[in-house]
Amino acid sequence: MTLQTDPFIYYDQGKTFTADRCKAVINAVEQDKTRLNALTRAGYPGKPLRTKELPNVLSVGYWDAVGTQDWGLATHRNEGIELTFMETGGTDFTVNNDPFHLKPGSLTVVRPWQPHSLGGPNIGAGRLHWIILDVGVRRPHQKWKWPDWFILSPEVLKKLTRLLSHNETPVWHASSEISYCFGQIAAALEKEDSSCHISHLAVLINQLFLNLYEMLDNKKIILEPKLTTSQRTVELFLQNLRENPKLLYEPWTVEMMAGYCDIGLTHFTHLCREISNMTPMKYLNYYRIESAVQILKSDPNRSITDIAFDCGFSSSQYFATVFRQIKGVSPSQYR
Repeated sequence: MTLQTDPFIYYDQGKTFTADRCKAVINAVEQDKTRLNALTRAGYPGKPLRTKELPNVLSVGYWDAVGTQDWGLATHRNEGIELTFMETGGTDFTVNNDPFHLKPGSLTVVRPWQPHSLGGPNIGAGRLHWIILDVGVRRPHQKWKWPDWFILSPEVLKKLTRLLSHNETPVWHASSEISYCFGQIAAALEKEDSSCHISHLAVLINQLFLNLYEMLDNKKIILEPKLTTSQRTVELFLQNLRENPKLLYEPWTVEMMAGYCDIGLTHFTHLCREISNMTPMKYLNYYRIESAVQILKSDPNRSITDIAFDCGFSSSQYFATVFRQIKGVSPSQYR
């Protein structure tokens, strides 16, 4: 089977990003460890969709992993909302560092800003279905845009958007209708007549999201509108800075931070102060210095200049100045 593997680049506020493309899955299929059947675009593994076929669908398909596997999907994000359904078997699953174990009937719902992984660290044996649908958002506060070929009523789509964005519960037990729908999607993928199976898939994907709406609506879940505010977007960004050295060490300006969050500069600065009691640059430098402190402790032979540049500072002199402001001593004295 030939897999589409071109990396997909998407654009956000003048910056480019390469999304995770499940290379572990590609390798497992090529080594005959796992069977995969999927239609995709944007570099996800599978047979490529044509431009006008199912716009906004980034990937739809299933895999069959038989026996012990030696691969997993490391923590990543997707450009769209991702649904997965565990038909048989089971595997470990993590969202925002919270662990779950998927078993037959488990349904996961993951938004673009939720980091998640599959495998603990390796995938368990089982048949897993999925669909990744781009609804035009990368941040919690952005407006969702459903595909033009969705035939659900505007009222249902509006309610479905609220159910999915004002609630971030990642794992559910799928309704029998959702289970049946994923099975029908898999059957449509196996059809030889491509013009026919695309039509079947369009109908079935509409049915899947209608079933999802009905399942969530019937559960009377508590919705939290604060999950879609600009403040939440900034909170997630600041958390990512703290926890992700690669992101922390980027050559940020305040304008770039605001652009990354898709929020105006003044509003972003106000929210940053409100959340952290620091300006954006003070917050950035504070956690860069905290990171530098750990390096000073763990690698006493490393030069101060190397640490300064590795932690994102433009010069060792500026690094020393900021370090003294925060810690009260120079980096060398601290060491």
